[in-house]
Amino acid sequence: MTYNFVEFFKNLNAFAAIDAVLLVAVLAILFVFFIYKRNVKMLLILLVGVILDIGINVLAEVVSKDKGASLEIARYITHFMVIFEIVVGCVVYQSDFKNIFQKISGARKNIDMHSSEDELRDATLEILTACQDMAKRDVGAIIIIDSVGDINDSILDTGTRLDAVLSAQLLESIFNTKAPLHDGAVVVRGNRIVAAGCFLTLTQRNVNKEMGTRHRAAIGVTEDTDVLSIVVSEETGIISVVKHGEIKRYMTMDKLNDEIENAYGIAPSVNREGQASKGHRNHKLL
Repeated sequence: MTYNFVEFFKNLNAFAAIDAVLLVAVLAILFVFFIYKRNVKMLLILLVGVILDIGINVLAEVVSKDKGASLEIARYITHFMVIFEIVVGCVVYQSDFKNIFQKISGARKNIDMHSSEDELRDATLEILTACQDMAKRDVGAIIIIDSVGDINDSILDTGTRLDAVLSAQLLESIFNTKAPLHDGAVVVRGNRIVAAGCFLTLTQRNVNKEMGTRHRAAIGVTEDTDVLSIVVSEETGIISVVKHGEIKRYMTMDKLNDEIENAYGIAPSVNREGQASKGHRNHKLL
């Protein structure tokens, strides 16, 4: 397959405007996608490949007309290099494309996450209790609060489906180092634990060397979905939260409470200290 770019530019007409609009639209979509993925390098590699392909083909057309020479091999090599780049991009970002198609098709609209505000407040207290207890004992954990059903089945299927009522005891049991599901993430919707032991895609960004695999996974999942990630470090006991790829470390219980309530979309607690102490007392009595 060859391209006659020289003739193309010599015979510009109204249809060329349509081609130009399509080209700009494709470039804009690619630009937005890779900016969203925070991976401009991949975009530059793709653009360099396309520009190289066009440049070699234009050169081949000029040389073949002026010198009578032929650069067919160079044409085919650059042509298939562009195809190779497209295939590689599709393979690397297949999960992202799957998410996009699921959103377009509305595949997750039937997810039931209708919990009352009281149930969400109780769930908040249970998460706070579990995080505080695990931080004191340096137990590593990653909890994903998925309030809009943005976590797709491909992620949930990497773990074990539970569909259990959320409680501090259950969270602490899951992340017990002797438990089979402690290495993965717990996905929470409303006041229920949907799945545990889920594996997440790690972020490709450079992060602080103090942060390990859990932090990279927590950042990675929030780059692709609208969720809140809570991470408890097993090395330091530091609690962190991640939203839209941005991490906040050294969370106090008050700050963590605010982040969880914001993720759940409920009003801030009026008497937070009283509710928290009540929640801890109930937890100890169970």
